[in-house]
Amino acid sequence: MEFTNVHFEKRSPLAFVTLDRPKVLNAVNAQTLDELDRVFGDLAIDPSIRVILLSGAGGRAFAAGADIKELAALTKEEGHAFALRGQAVLRGIETLGKPVIACIQGFALGGGCELAMACTLRLAADDARLGQPEVKLGVITGYGGSQRLPRLIGRSAALKLLLTGAIVDANEALRLGLVDEVVAAARLMERAEALAMEIAANAPLAVKETLLAVNEGLDLPLDLSLMREAVRFGHVCGTEDQAEGATAFLEKRAPVWKGK
Repeated sequence: MEFTNVHFEKRSPLAFVTLDRPKVLNAVNAQTLDELDRVFGDLAIDPSIRVILLSGAGGRAFAAGADIKELAALTKEEGHAFALRGQAVLRGIETLGKPVIACIQGFALGGGCELAMACTLRLAADDARLGQPEVKLGVITGYGGSQRLPRLIGRSAALKLLLTGAIVDANEALRLGLVDEVVAAARLMERAEALAMEIAANAPLAVKETLLAVNEGLDLPLDLSLMREAVRFGHVCGTEDQAEGATAFLEKRAPVWKGK
């Protein structure tokens, strides 16, 4: 596959996906969405890839938002379709079945912040700046920001950011729970790769079922979410990986996972 706006590399068990429009701070346009959709579709079915790291090229931005030139020309009907397309791509990343780590350096604004929130985990460089400034442009979030942000940081804190359009630094994002760690910019990818390898060392089926259990249960009453967890637990019982995990533990050796 050849792409213009997205670069990706497979280094099993990891994959590295990079938004590659540094001249426009990796702004997300329609072509970028299409390329992200294709890249993550390929990674979803590649059994050699267990964790994906998503970053932005150039060092100045993860993604500075949607492409304003595209946004400015949208009609009401086109805007609806624009939002649905972005939501579908981000939802695909969120429900991939494999962990995706957003590696945020510089700006992650608007659609860029929404993209980061759709990832499983978010690591921020100490120079990161995050926010949803759509109201300053006369629009609202369209790629899920008004829904994911309250789920991450709570309704009141989310509304404060959404209604003011404020941009917060990395430490404030960490305090709010918008990001999971803050590291020096020079160590961002090193730390992200170490975290990814820590996850990739675990049973891939168990990682997938854990992701599914959490995602399915978040919006369910506790009794129903516990039932979903029991179903997911049943899915991993009797698998080759379950047997290997128990055997390796008893034999005091590292397990060799097959994803079966």
